[in-house]
Amino acid sequence: MKKKVVIGFIGSQLDSGVGSGRWEKWRPTVSLTQHEDLVIDRFVLFYDRKYQSLLQLLTEDIASVSPETEVLPVEMTIADPWDFGQVYGALFDFSTHYPFDTEREDYWIHITTGTHVAQICLFLMVEARYFPGMLLQTSPTTQAKKRLGRQLCLD
Repeated sequence: MKKKVVIGFIGSQLDSGVGSGRWEKWRPTVSLTQHEDLVIDRFVLFYDRKYQSLLQLLTEDIASVSPETEVLPVEMTIADPWDFGQVYGALFDFSTHYPFDTEREDYWIHITTGTHVAQICLFLMVEARYFPGMLLQTSPTTQAKKRLGRQLCLD
C-alpha cells in the first residue's frame, strides 16, 4: 500500500490558536490527521519563518493526535504572498527539488490554507503535473460550522 503524503501551507489564521481553546475550533491542518480511518504518513508543511511558533505548535498537536504522521516543515518565505509570480516561483522551485516517488507514495495537495494566490498556484502546479498528486480541500463538519457560526456572531 502506498504512503499518503499531504503537501500544503500552514494557515496563519485557520490553523492558529493557543491554550486549550484551540481544540474547540476547526484547524484544517490538524483536522486532516484526526481521522481514525485515514493515516497521513507525512505532512509537508510550507511555512514562513515568522510563523515558527505556529509551526512548532502544529507539529506538537499533530504528534499528539497522530504519532504516526511525520511532519516535514519546509521554509518558504515569500516576500509578498499575494504576488502570483513570487508564489508560483517558490512552488516551482520546491517541485524541482522534492523527491517525488509516485511508485511508493500518493500525494494530496491541500488547498484549504494559504492565501488565495497560494491556493490557485497549488491548483496550477497539480494541473501542470509539477506536483504529481490530487487536490484536497477540507471544510469543517456541520457541528464545527455551527460552533464557528456562534463564535463569529459573538465576535
